[in-house]
Parts: sequence; structure tokens; C-alpha cells
Amino acid sequence: MSVGIPIAHDSALAHTTGAARFADDLAEPPGLLHGALVLSPVARGVLDGIDIPVLPGVVRVLTAADIPGPNDISPSGNGKEPLFAEGTIRHHGQPIALVLAETRDAALRAAAAITPAITPLPAQLDPEEALAREDYLMPPQVIARGDASAALAAAPLTAEGRFNAGGQEHFYLESQIAIAVPGEDGEFAVTSSTQHPTEVQHVVARILGCDYNRVPVSCRRMGGGFGGKESNASWIGAAAALGAHLTGRPVKLRPPRRVDMAATGKRHPFLFRWKAGFDASGRILALDATLAADGGHSLDLTPGVVFRAVTHALNCYDVAAVRLTALALRTDTVSHTAFRGFGGPQGVLLMEDVISAVARATGLTPEAVRERNFAGGDNDALTPYGQALEGDLIRRVWAECRTDARWDERRAEIADFNATHPFLRRGLGSFVLAFGISFGIRHMNQAGALVHVYADGSIRLNHGGTEMGQGLNVKIAQVVAESFGVPLARVRITATSTAEVPNTSPTAASTGSDLNGWAAHLAARAIRSRMAEVAATLWEVPADAITFAEDRVFVARPGDNRAMGFGDLAHRCWIERVSLSATGFYSTPDIHWDPVAMHGEPFFYFSYGASVAEVVVDTLTGEHRVLRADLVQDCGRSLNPAIDRGQIEGAFVQGMGWLTCEELVWDDQGRQRTLGPSTYKIPGSRDVPPAFNVRLLADAPARSDTIFRSKAVGEPPLMLATAVWNALRDATGVDRLDLPATPDRLLRAIRARGS
Repeated sequence: MSVGIPIAHDSALAHTTGAARFADDLAEPPGLLHGALVLSPVARGVLDGIDIPVLPGVVRVLTAADIPGPNDISPSGNGKEPLFAEGTIRHHGQPIALVLAETRDAALRAAAAITPAITPLPAQLDPEEALAREDYLMPPQVIARGDASAALAAAPLTAEGRFNAGGQEHFYLESQIAIAVPGEDGEFAVTSSTQHPTEVQHVVARILGCDYNRVPVSCRRMGGGFGGKESNASWIGAAAALGAHLTGRPVKLRPPRRVDMAATGKRHPFLFRWKAGFDASGRILALDATLAADGGHSLDLTPGVVFRAVTHALNCYDVAAVRLTALALRTDTVSHTAFRGFGGPQGVLLMEDVISAVARATGLTPEAVRERNFAGGDNDALTPYGQALEGDLIRRVWAECRTDARWDERRAEIADFNATHPFLRRGLGSFVLAFGISFGIRHMNQAGALVHVYADGSIRLNHGGTEMGQGLNVKIAQVVAESFGVPLARVRITATSTAEVPNTSPTAASTGSDLNGWAAHLAARAIRSRMAEVAATLWEVPADAITFAEDRVFVARPGDNRAMGFGDLAHRCWIERVSLSATGFYSTPDIHWDPVAMHGEPFFYFSYGASVAEVVVDTLTGEHRVLRADLVQDCGRSLNPAIDRGQIEGAFVQGMGWLTCEELVWDDQGRQRTLGPSTYKIPGSRDVPPAFNVRLLADAPARSDTIFRSKAVGEPPLMLATAVWNALRDATGVDRLDLPATPDRLLRAIRARGS
């Protein structure tokens, strides 16, 4: 039995000993050239030209004029996102040229020495101003139910609010990197640190003006991705491939951390504006809200981020009359992109602010208001766009988390502490989540896998998902091992490659195990069926009497002891000329969406979770610390509890970083000032709560149509960190607390409350 057992990450030892090979560790092919990007020093302007001096070690400098195909790296192919700027500069740090040199040092020196001629133009940098002038990247998305205006007018009580949430840098340990090697007949083999090999393939082919089949893309592992290597990895691969195409030599492009941070997108900052109507019991009757994402200068993946934000704006709560408007603002900054949660983390913030305001107005606790408005039970269990939520499961994760956290007892302890400490304040916050699992675009919900069984019974597995440290490969290998009834050691995991499994979807949206697990299982099941027929013929029994378990194949009949090893049967199949190779394909069923009516069932299911966080705040300095966190996460029947627990812990800490310390800063000229670990603060080991209690929901209701009845775990736990935001407001009593809640921002909020 492989599934459901806490098995270590397949590369755990290799990661910890340094033996795991990432793209930059691979042997460099003969004749390799190194690339370095020339970036724009201004946020907006007209590119008049570029002076390219003769520099030592430089082989060639590439600009937009050297691109044989369309100068377009957009995921949608809309023609509005150039690989290299031409004509207009659209953000500080925009790539203008690529230097190719014999060494990386020579390339970096040359890139620093090249000065583009730019006539500066006024830059539009403030999303508040973009909102006021209605400068949108796309039309508004609106989800509505009932008459929100009339319900607001009729409500006994009303409140309104506004707050801002900042973006977040991915800060993957391995920066963006691609190696392009020219082959025969115009083929270019690209090794990329990417979550989406197929998109790298498509964008490279578009830039070069060639067919997809000439661009095999592979990825064995990434040193982190978090969404930052979904679309951004594509243009890194395209730049490297362009260099290989024009020079006929292999090209490696690995931007330094500062260049990576300047040129790649972030989590979208959001502006929130809302008005709610409610009664004295805390029941929210009406809500009219605007969620405005700062998309930067171009679309990138902003439509999907905005879609997920607006579909998650009510989270697990029910409001009878609601109007939710989602906007994508244009500013002259880097184009923001996918980040773990993909708009969901921003969307769920809305109701937390509403609940806090309703609690203040009614004199109730936020938890009482929370419980009063859970979907299901006495309330309508449908979202405003028409998809059902499981009210019983919402209430169960919250009840169990509240019990685990000893909520009532600790409330009293915190009250005693605050009564005896003049400057330190402790606070307790909660959060409950319902997060939809599936890509918002229907055709992306598909996956393929390729499985080979060799004549000795060893198994080779390839699937369309990518490994970025999250343990996807070992989970899919467990699925295959379970399907054949063999030990995990029999399954060999191979690098993701568009040459083996084509037309893949990105490893994103928490769908990696769901999609690729099913595809691998279907491939394995097809082979197992053929093997069973061989055994059945040999033993003269029906094929359904053949059982695979414990590395053996046997007849599942009382008194029949005939059996053979799995490897022996594989050899027999080979002798009998039976194919032991199969592809598996899976597409998520029963999802649909009407983009005009903004109605449908876009998610296959919801993942539920709850959290409680305790903080302590120094009210003299604004410094704060998370003292304890209690999390309960619904994983269905977990494929691998050890991997899932690691994902939950890591996601919570990353979410905590976004909400408390990771601050992106641009100056008034549009230059990003947080371009490295000296100026951009990610959580460290000492930021992890000293008391960190994580529990997978026991005996979780299991769906029969998910892979081995498991549920996704990649993104949902990040949002459980929202309890930290609520705990900070509980500790300080502030009404408005913009994010990230850095010490200086928290101190300003405390002082504003005091005044």
C-alpha cells in the first residue's frame, strides 16, 4: 500500500545533501554562450535607440529587430507584451536587449555598460489614480445576486470600509533560468525552470516563427516556483532560444536576483472598497464591493487572477443580496502575474474586513458574526455564481480548530495578560476557508501521462506536471505503484518533457495531483488490464479474478494458490508480445462557466480549512510576533500526509510573510527599491510560530471522483494565515489595517486610532 502513507519526498536526500541537479548544475554543452539582459532605467518613455559599444567577450547583442517571429510573449498571444521593448518603454526593468558573451561575467559587465537612449514620459504609478480615471486593462467582471442597492437601503444597520493589500515577490530559491541548445533541422531543445513547459514551447515557437514540434522543453525540478514560473519562465526560455537560433550555439540565461526581481511580475496588489447592510444579530443582508487589482502595464495572467478573486470574495459566507465588481487597473509597473492562490488570497480578505466592521457595530465578536453567516445550514448554500458549498464541512473545520486552539480558555488568558502589560498586547484571530479547486479556464483542466513497464517489472513514469519542491512526483509515483500493487521503489520518475507528454497544463491552481494523478492512474490501469489478461489466459480463469498486490500477481479465489511475481508476469507479457506501454489522459468533468452571465460551476470541488493565530504586539514600536497557530485542513484522504503537512506549514508561513513583512516598494519614478534580501524581507526560521499545530481533518468526507479520494493542498493553506491579520487587529483595536502589516504600518494605525 503506497497511497496514504507518509513517504518522504523523492528528492529529499538529494536536496539536503546538494546532490539534486537543477538547471544551473547541468554540464554546460560545448560552445555555450551566456546571456545577460539590458533593462530599462525608466518607468515610461520612448526608446530612441541603443548604443552598442565594442565590448570584450561579447559575441552579439540582440534587440527586438532580431526577432524573426512576432515580438509577443503574452500567454494569450494578444500581441501586447513584447519580449524586448520597441518604441515605448512600459515599466522600469523592462528588457530591452540581450547580451550574449563567452562568459557570464563578460555578459553582465557588457549589459551594465550599454545605455539605451530613452526620452522619458510621465509614468502612471498610483493604482488609486488608475481607479479614479478608470484606466482598466480589461472590462470589469461583475457577480451579482438580488438587488444589493435596495437591500442596502432597507438594512437596519450599514457600514462601509476601504483597505489595501500589497503584492508579494515570489523569491524562489532558484531564479529564472533556461538553456537552449540548437539541434538538427531547426530544432531547439530547451531546459527550463518552469511550471508550464508547454507554454515555454509555445512562446519560443512564436518568437522563432516555427512549429511547436521543433521546441522540446524539459524540466526535472525547480528550486521553487509559487506561480512565478508559470508565464515568466516562458520569455526567459524564448530569449535563450532566440540567442541559440541567431548564433547557432547553446545559450544559457540566468538573471541575477536583482534583475529577476526587477523584470518579473509579482502577486497583484489590490484595493478594496465596500458597503454592507446587516441587522443587530450580525446577519449580513447586503454587500456592494469593489476589488481592484493592480495588473501593471499588461494583462499577463491578470484575467484569471481577477476571476478567482471575485469568485472567492464571499469565501464560505452567504449574503442574500450582493454585487461584487472586480477591476484590473493599468499602471506603468511590471506586469503582475500568478502567485500561489492566484487571486484567492486577495479575494478572501474582503469578508474578513466586513465581518470585523459588523462585529464592531453590533458589539458582537467577529467569531459570532462569522458563525452567523456561514453558508449552508439555515442559509442558502449556493455561491452568488451558483455553485454549492458544503455547510456542514465549513462548520466542522471551524469547530474542530476552535477546540484544538482552546479558544475560550485562551481568550481569558489573553485578557489577563493585556490587563497587566501596559505596552505589550496579545490578540487572537480566526479564519475559515472554502477554496475552489480547478483552473478557471475550462480547457486547462486536462492532463496526460506516459507509463512504461519493462520486462523485469520496473516502471518508468512521465507526466505533465512539474516538480518545484512540493512533492508532486512522489505522489504520482505512489498512485502508479498503488495501481500495480508494487513497492514505490519499482517506479522511476522522469523529467517532465513536452517530447513525452504534449499539450500539458501548468502545474498550478493546486491541480497537480488531481489532474496528473488521474492521468497516470488511467495509463497504469490500461497496462494492468493487459497484464491481467495474460495471467488469466495462463491460469485459465477470468481476468477479473486476477489481483495485483504486494509485488505479486495471484488468483483471488479461495483455495487457489497460484501466483507469480510482478516482474515475472511483465516478462511473460513481453514473451507474449503484449504492449506494456500506455498513455493516460484525464479531463476534469462537470465544470462549466458562462462568462457573460458570470454564472456556473467553475470548480470541481472546494477545499476547506480553519485557523487560529495568536500574536503579541509592542505598541511602542509596532513590532509583532506570531506566538501560536492552530490549523485544520481538509485534504480528503491524503495521498501522502507527510508531504501534505509540509505544504500546509510552508503555505501558512508564506501567507504570513505576505500579510506582515513582505513589502514591495516603488519610488516616485517607478523604480522598484526592494530588489534583494537586504531590502525585501521574507519570513525566516525565527518567524515561524513557536507553537505550530497542524492537523489534517480526520475522517474527512471523501469524494469518489478525485484521485483515490484525495483533495488538493498546494494553495488553500496559504489563506489560513489571514488569521494573523485578524489577530493583529484584535490585539491593537485598530479599525483599518492595510497590508502588509509591517511594524511601521501597524504603529501608524495604532497612533491613528489613538488620535
